Amino acid sequence: MKVAVTAQDPNLESTVDPRFGRARYFLLVDTDTGNFTAHDNAQNLNALQGAGIQAAQTVVQLGAEALLTGNVGPKAFTTLQAGGVTVYPGATGTVQQALEDLRSGRLQPAGKANVEGHWV
Repeated sequence: MKVAVTAQDPNLESTVDPRFGRARYFLLVDTDTGNFTAHDNAQNLNALQGAGIQAAQTVVQLGAEALLTGNVGPKAFTTLQAGGVTVYPGATGTVQQALEDLRSGRLQPAGKANVEGHWV
């Protein structure tokens, strides 16, 4: 499965970025092989508006089937759902730990956004 994880640095030892739309990086991890690629989200770091929707479109275009992040707002959540991406909020620790939390069932899929729009 291809899983996108919000990250503060471009490696698996990075801390999970709690912000979805303004995360520094998205790591796209193939959970079957362990291979990953880092994708810079610089275009959304200082966006005045629309960061969540644009970030969600990026994650969908990357082919992610799931997203691990700290928080996701309503517009981004709707865009991710429309793109077939299952959202797992509440991820903490390192990217590697968040992936283990997913495998072990400690992260649960969300049925809605876990923060209001324009969360900083």
